[in-house]
Amino acid sequence: MTDTMALLPAFRLPPGLREAVEETIERAVAERWVERVWNRDTSLWTDDPAVARLVADRLGWLDVPLAFRERIEELEAFGAGVRSEGFEAAVVCGMGGSSLAPEVLARSFPLGVNGLRLQVLDSTDPQAVHAAQTASDPRRTLYLVATKSGTTTETLSFLAHFWQLADDLHRDVPRTLPGEHFVAITDPGHSLDAIPHSDLFRNVFLNAADVGGRYSALTFVGLVPAALMGIDMRALLDDAVLMAERCREPEARNPGLWLGAALAALARAGRDKLTFVIEPRLASFGGWAEQLIAESTGKRGVGIVPVDGEPLAAPDAYGPDRVFVRIGGAAGDREWRSSTDAALDQLAAAGHPVVDLVLAEGEGLGGEFFRWQFATAICGVGLEINPFDEPNVTESKDNTRRVLDHFRRTGELPADEHIAAEHPLALVGDAPLRLAERRTSVPTELRRHLDRARPGGYFGILAYIAQTPQRDTALRGIQQLLRDRTGRATTVGYGPRYLHSTGQLHKGGPPSGCFLELVADHPADLPIPGSEESFGTLIDAQALGDFASLEGHELPVMRVHLSADPDDGLAALRTALEQALERPTEQPL
Repeated sequence: MTDTMALLPAFRLPPGLREAVEETIERAVAERWVERVWNRDTSLWTDDPAVARLVADRLGWLDVPLAFRERIEELEAFGAGVRSEGFEAAVVCGMGGSSLAPEVLARSFPLGVNGLRLQVLDSTDPQAVHAAQTASDPRRTLYLVATKSGTTTETLSFLAHFWQLADDLHRDVPRTLPGEHFVAITDPGHSLDAIPHSDLFRNVFLNAADVGGRYSALTFVGLVPAALMGIDMRALLDDAVLMAERCREPEARNPGLWLGAALAALARAGRDKLTFVIEPRLASFGGWAEQLIAESTGKRGVGIVPVDGEPLAAPDAYGPDRVFVRIGGAAGDREWRSSTDAALDQLAAAGHPVVDLVLAEGEGLGGEFFRWQFATAICGVGLEINPFDEPNVTESKDNTRRVLDHFRRTGELPADEHIAAEHPLALVGDAPLRLAERRTSVPTELRRHLDRARPGGYFGILAYIAQTPQRDTALRGIQQLLRDRTGRATTVGYGPRYLHSTGQLHKGGPPSGCFLELVADHPADLPIPGSEESFGTLIDAQALGDFASLEGHELPVMRVHLSADPDDGLAALRTALEQALERPTEQPL
């Protein structure tokens, strides 16, 4: 066996795992995985003719960097035209693959000269919708309606809200139309036809139908927002083209091949908790990669659990299921690199696998988008799954539809027991008051729930509340508390956003998740124009629907009500968890 690892200095692996990774990479080279990906050989992922046809219709992302480099002048002209008309801000209305790449670009790049401030709306919580509405002057705001299918419930609800807002603004202004404020990013045909008012929109950008949503970062999904922000799209795409060329290399040095093959080998060896350590300026990349990996690999009872946003700790804080991947520039944040060097050295010395992806001078996010897409496709081969479908995503949608049907018939949401099997640990009520009044019983119930976590499992915090910096901090604190007290990986997701990200992994991946679903009241609700339900009703229905789906897979899930003040509720939950975890959990890792 050749010393494949000698070619790949990014790895630090203990001997047993080193051999497993070497064998998988050498198998990939011997079986020509790279050549077969580029030749669209669907037999890499399936021998079912029907599935093969579906896979063949999801490989257009391979050509995207070169194809969209030809569209740069068109996009630059669009961005300049919008800015010249006095627009100052843009709101991306989308979910999952349609929202996460724009968020990475908005948080990672400085605005160009006169660039529009970009905000992403991917929450149906009425507080989040109101915040997006009031963050900029609606008269100078452009709304990007991004949906591959044209039927995404959340996106169409955002459209209904902002269309009415724009219509009210233009009602008394002659020769103006609300459609001047709207742009569609979708697929041709029925997808475009399904978007209300799209014939009146300022612009419509149609992606090729053979590019899946989570593989669309370098299409109009990411590039239209980039054009509005004044980002250097040529540099972004040139970087991606360079990485695509490197990912044609048939040997082990191919950066997408070795990463994808290694992740598959490590997951098969029980190291399936992929922990991101990302340079602060690129931190939002973790949310995009989390969706790509979780939704692509989490099916048929296997998969990789991405852990994003977790601070590094000493080796004894982790179980034997971790892989650490650091992403950062060689000339980036030197203080961050120095501090993470020391922490990763300790983890590697303790036997944890460490992978260091150093972005060399001239490399950046365009290349990383492509590298991780290619690596995920390769990882799917190693895990023997189809990385281009999402078979369990519709479960929660179907349950949500049933909840809303009940609401439309009765005017009320159904009680939990009408949606899911009875769950003795569900805390539904007037917390945090209830948490404060029941200092003994609530921690006990939380402890009983956490002890239901399965060996090798993880905790998932599912927060159906509007995202704010304060809540980010509170949830990360709970994440760290659970990690430190139990040794288990803990993920954090805002609902309904995570339904389009890690939701597939929860239901289709390894049946090892143990979930806390957090919900709240909506004292300042907002109607959805043209719908019987409000935004508050919609997000509550989505929470109920996913609760039912998780229980349908016999996964432990507890529902915790945070009352009308989620910030106080999160503080009370943190206190209760601290009491619940005063002694080690009973279930082994």
